[in-house]
Amino acid sequence: MLLLPLLLPCAALLPAGRHLDRCSPQAALWTLTLSVLLLAAGTVTALGTLALTGLLRIPAFAVLAELVRPLPTPSSRLVLFLAALAAGLLVTAVLAVGRSVVRQAAGLRTARTQAGRRPAAGDLCVVESPRPDAYALPGRPPRIVVTTAMLRSLDAYEREALFAHERAHNRGGHHYFLLAAELAAHCHPALRPVREVIGLAAERAADEAAAATVGDRRVIARAIARAALAAHAADASRPAVTPAATSGPVPQRVTALLHPAPHTPRAMSWMAALLAACALLSCATAAAGALHVHQDIEVAQAAAGR
Repeated sequence: MLLLPLLLPCAALLPAGRHLDRCSPQAALWTLTLSVLLLAAGTVTALGTLALTGLLRIPAFAVLAELVRPLPTPSSRLVLFLAALAAGLLVTAVLAVGRSVVRQAAGLRTARTQAGRRPAAGDLCVVESPRPDAYALPGRPPRIVVTTAMLRSLDAYEREALFAHERAHNRGGHHYFLLAAELAAHCHPALRPVREVIGLAAERAADEAAAATVGDRRVIARAIARAALAAHAADASRPAVTPAATSGPVPQRVTALLHPAPHTPRAMSWMAALLAACALLSCATAAAGALHVHQDIEVAQAAAGR
């Protein structure tokens, strides 16, 4: 039972990739992010339960848990092997998540400090730099950071389109979605490709919001294409949780903007249902496995009172 939550993230890869193509970007962003969070939670719970089961086979830990007999398991050697493997994977995931949090927090502090040194016009902060770049910087207040090189690369209409795109990121809180995807990707290798899909969904959602604000989808497409070409050779050093107009597969985004605004067809419900089924089944089986182990522990502890 506890192995199922470790396999389900692999089954979610196909519907996750197709889900963005079949519904509105905003709906896909929410569905994908909630799904990867549930799948990551199921993975961590299953690994933790497997590791605990193996620990309680060791006499020293069994005594600490007040067990007078080992937990009932099919095979002692197999359980110990799986428990050791689960413990190693769990420690690796925790360390990776910790490193990611520290790295992203440091990057955000550096970006906020640099932006704070420049005079801001409303939410816009212009940084003198020969490297074309622009991104949405979360915080209080949220900022749009753009370099002078990027401003020189665009005309007036394209600049407004770029600013509308970055404001849509801040207004939609897209950095929270990117952070959730970043952390979930460290919990299971199969969730790493979904992290890229979530990043694309965030960019597509900002594209559509900017197109609605500006009122011209072609201007948004042209601004994104020219900004991406200008920033192509630049070394982007911004944190992964700061969304930028030049992120993701730009040709795919431009193509989508050159077509009418996406709608949510009937097929989307099937993709969303499949994703939700994988996520909910992962959490349910992980919780059931943890509850089963907890009941076994209580039975073993109750035997001490007899």
